[in-house]
Amino acid sequence: MNGPPRISCVILCHNYGRYLDRAITSCLEQEPGDFVLHEVIVIDDGSADETEEVCLRHEGNDKVKVIRRDQQGFGQSLTDAFLVSSGDWVAPLDADDWFYPSKLRTCAEAMTGETLFIEHWEHVVDSDGDPMLEEPHPGGNTSTLVVHRDAALSLLPVSNEIFFHALREAGRGIALRDPLTFYRVHPRSMTDRGTPGVSQDYRAEVCVALSDRLRAMYWNPPAWASGRRLRRISWHFRTLAFGHKVESAMQREKRLSAMLLIPGMLMGTLRSRDPITPWLRSLSSTVAGRPLVRLTPSPGQPGHS
Repeated sequence: MNGPPRISCVILCHNYGRYLDRAITSCLEQEPGDFVLHEVIVIDDGSADETEEVCLRHEGNDKVKVIRRDQQGFGQSLTDAFLVSSGDWVAPLDADDWFYPSKLRTCAEAMTGETLFIEHWEHVVDSDGDPMLEEPHPGGNTSTLVVHRDAALSLLPVSNEIFFHALREAGRGIALRDPLTFYRVHPRSMTDRGTPGVSQDYRAEVCVALSDRLRAMYWNPPAWASGRRLRRISWHFRTLAFGHKVESAMQREKRLSAMLLIPGMLMGTLRSRDPITPWLRSLSSTVAGRPLVRLTPSPGQPGHS
């Protein structure tokens, strides 16, 4: 790559117009560094609120581009974030979140060597933007990632940002402890963390889909991983799916169902050569009859988050 990396910020919005201006502004007001803010793209996924009005306020800025369309869902919006952008790297942003001013500068400093995937920590805030946690929280969700576009294209289409975690498992990622995103938790968040098993079932579904995708790539592997490495990564995500299914069963008080999944999780752990600690935690959870994850109050209408 010649010259500083070009970064595309792509904002995913469905009925988050009340938060959108802050998201756009946080991209435009990034501290200078060894990078180029190539573009800020807003994907308006069929919003029926003030989203269009907010976008119009920024139409005079040649850095800002807006794509409006009928609703196609989060997975398609995240897929399109990489298809419609043209920077070297893509920084996706859910419209209800916003970036810390030093986000792109700090991430650009990590864009060296073989790195294709960058994740960082986050500040968790409530609907008004006030802190919910005293300390920063590990990231991994959409707004805490910056992904090399060419590498991401080999994984499309995606249903969730977890697909890009395959790059990390291939040894091509870096994790920064800097909290560079404000992650908003509110009643209209997409993720249902209150209904027993729902979030875990969804994550299991995503992990299985990713595992299947990686298996399909064995015989024509991308530049970032060999076929043998893809097999191990595929088993890693299959194992994660088993773990999520165990947790879902425990949250739904289906202890026997959880126990029946434990052998599959162990087999996946051995095939992926993952640490055995997560399997031991799941086993301990089923033996003790206690879920590992504390549920939070159930949100209302979903959006993108």
